[in-house]
Amino acid sequence: MIKKAFSYIGIFFLYLLSLLPFWFLYLISDLLFVILYYFVGYRRKVVQENLRNSFPEKSEQERKVIEKKYFKYMADLMMETIKSTSMSKKQVKRRMICTNPELMEHYFSQGKSILAAAGHYGNWEMACLDFGFITDKTRMIVYKPQSSEVFTDFINRMRSRFGATMISMKQTLRKVIEHKNELTFTVLAADQTPARNEAMYFTTFLNQQTAVFIGVEKLSTIRDCAIVFYRIDLVKRGHYTYTFVPLVENPKETKPFEISKVQISYLESLIKEKPEYWLWSHRRWKIKPADVAKPVFFD
Repeated sequence: MIKKAFSYIGIFFLYLLSLLPFWFLYLISDLLFVILYYFVGYRRKVVQENLRNSFPEKSEQERKVIEKKYFKYMADLMMETIKSTSMSKKQVKRRMICTNPELMEHYFSQGKSILAAAGHYGNWEMACLDFGFITDKTRMIVYKPQSSEVFTDFINRMRSRFGATMISMKQTLRKVIEHKNELTFTVLAADQTPARNEAMYFTTFLNQQTAVFIGVEKLSTIRDCAIVFYRIDLVKRGHYTYTFVPLVENPKETKPFEISKVQISYLESLIKEKPEYWLWSHRRWKIKPADVAKPVFFD
């Protein structure tokens, strides 16, 4: 009970913080970067290990540059995510611009639903807000519950403020079947680490054997919906564009793991292009093939 009370107090504080203007939040971000990087050293060892294993061809100095850029951007992302709790529709539309919304209508006009594979790259939280009003079709965002039920509810309310429906990963299949007779737009993070008891598929990703979450492949073949990747690009501080990149138009015609490989390959190329915008502080490679009874590898 006490823990829940502190959670509510923390959420109230975050909301008050979100009411501050962007320029002031970026001053806080600059200070936060110095504290996290130089004094606290927040997950620096995790970031350094991930970068070292992902880019063995780069020099230590090159990886150091990426590491520092990542922490600077992470501080901005934290402040922007807090700001997202109170951003108006006008603010979101000005700061998160879709470059090719016509692609959605192209697929909808063909009677195809859309499954957007996402990565923890760029400001995915602000993108979630924009998804709420980019189309009048049913919009669903699949999420992985946090350890705190209070914060999970808080984040879900933030993401769904403009009309999107939040769906827990465990409810995804049921919800997709419920909406099988209508056109839908579903967003699913494709770079999540699968639950340990579901981690059986592995591929090479960023130079490492990686447990793969194959939710995109499973859902798309059930609905035979068009698969796109939404690519987020930073234009300038606090301003982004995102682009729907076509990946697979007819999932039922693909071979096993073909969809997963296509989406992972695209995400990998995106990360290599500008690595500082991916979530390097996440323990992405904590599950090894040796931890699984009968791992399945695909390339």
